[in-house]
Amino acid sequence: MVPPDAFRDQPTLHTARIRLEPLTAEHFDGIWAMVREPEVARLTGAHQPFTEAGIRGWLTTRADHHDRADWAVVRVNDGVVIGDVAFNGFDPDNASTGFRIALAGPHVFGHGYGTEATRLAVDYALDTVGLHRVELEVFSFNPRARRVYEKCGFVREGVRRDALYWAGARYDAIVMAVLSTDPRPR
Repeated sequence: MVPPDAFRDQPTLHTARIRLEPLTAEHFDGIWAMVREPEVARLTGAHQPFTEAGIRGWLTTRADHHDRADWAVVRVNDGVVIGDVAFNGFDPDNASTGFRIALAGPHVFGHGYGTEATRLAVDYALDTVGLHRVELEVFSFNPRARRVYEKCGFVREGVRRDALYWAGARYDAIVMAVLSTDPRPR
């Protein structure tokens, strides 16, 4: 069994190009810019508008939640926050958690940052924390994200049909997961 506070004191994780830093109020500018991007709202299915006060308040409480992990994705070469990653829906009895990632900003897409951030987080969850399963949902109109997840070992498990209503159309949510026993390609 994984302890219920397994995500207490999560470390900073890094590659040569990015750092995953525990999310704090210091990351406000980057996170605020990200959540105001219309494409981020569409890709995450976030219907509610975010407020500056709401984001500030949310950032100040991240360290208080030991049943989840939230990191800012920071580009090493310039220190810019280009997104965030999170484990949520943590189930210690079944050694599983949900995963989500959001990236935004100029010069972010097509450079492998999402793949690096996903691999760092998944490796931490499965190899360090000792979880058995990491799962996620990705909307059917986001093949770029599906490719990233597949490169990181996620396997398609099913579909939640018409799970998202956006701009007058309905879209499926594809359910994917990676297990500690699955191969994780490099």
